[in-house]
Amino acid sequence: MSWSNQGGPWRSGQGPWGPGPSGSQPPRDLEEMLRRLQGLFRGVAPGGGGGSSARWVIFGGLVVVLLWFAWGFYTVQPNEIGINLVFGRYTGKTAAGLNYNWPSPIGSVIKAPVWVQQITYVGYRGENEEPEDISRAGAPEESLMLTGDTNIVDVKFRVIWQIDPAKPEDFVFNIRRPEETVKAVAESVMREVVGLKTIDGILTSDRKVIEPDVLTRMQYVLNSYRAGVLIRQVQLQSVDAPAQVISAYRDVTAAQQDQQRLVNEADTYANRVVPEADGSAARIVLEAKAYREQTVAEAKGQTSRFNQVYEQYKNAPGVTRERMYLETMERVLGAMQKTILDVNGASAPVPYIALDALQPKPAGAAK
Repeated sequence: MSWSNQGGPWRSGQGPWGPGPSGSQPPRDLEEMLRRLQGLFRGVAPGGGGGSSARWVIFGGLVVVLLWFAWGFYTVQPNEIGINLVFGRYTGKTAAGLNYNWPSPIGSVIKAPVWVQQITYVGYRGENEEPEDISRAGAPEESLMLTGDTNIVDVKFRVIWQIDPAKPEDFVFNIRRPEETVKAVAESVMREVVGLKTIDGILTSDRKVIEPDVLTRMQYVLNSYRAGVLIRQVQLQSVDAPAQVISAYRDVTAAQQDQQRLVNEADTYANRVVPEADGSAARIVLEAKAYREQTVAEAKGQTSRFNQVYEQYKNAPGVTRERMYLETMERVLGAMQKTILDVNGASAPVPYIALDALQPKPAGAAK
């Protein structure tokens, strides 16, 4: 059976089920449809009525074509994104699961591990180095940097990054060696940030702001490159002065920490003493005001009492003088342990001595 230019293996105007819409009506029942299909495959399959070699070639070609089309199915893992290519040109990306693309040599698939985080080390090598080992060994050509006050500082850090899940095609097509690109950008940006700081700040208080600043600047540069890289974290491993002067800088750092500690202690003492002094001052002021009010009130009371006595004195001077004399003598002599006798009177009293007053009192007795 040969192919024709008027519709392939079927006659012009017919399909596998008989005449098309412009021809006669389709078969009236399912049995007739299946019978025609079986007849068609008997004529094409080996061992059919014809038995010619052309039928074997056609059958083998169909099998090869079906297998070739089936070869286009591929699986994308959960941590990957598939990049579809047709004749080497990017046509789209696929998510995790079973997907299909034109098989080779027409199409190809690049699987990008977008959720795998990678680490780039700058200034040192070994992934399992301890902080002490990082400080002693490394790559000085990468870690030695110049500060804003023209001092040299040894900075060792690492960058955690991954392929950007939103733009994996940029990572695949726009950069040739992504690890080296990330490392070069990280070193360049860190030198820029360190060049804006002083060595004292880098060794002490500025370390917390360097990491986010470097991360932001690196992401901006990589986005401008369309590198398809997402920076997750920048971690400073060690920031020290050069080995030749590291002991002196550590002494300076220790002195600065002692200074800060003493300042904090002085602030604590001031925060404790100043409120106490303010409270004592407020208490003294309140006591002075109370004493003033009390003294003024007593003076006003005595003035009022004197005015009242004076009014009575004007009414009866003699009686008032006598009363004032007796009250004064009572107030003066009332607390004295003495008895005054008038022996010049007509009936002198009999002298009496209280013997109990002469008896010694036991220690601790109540008065």
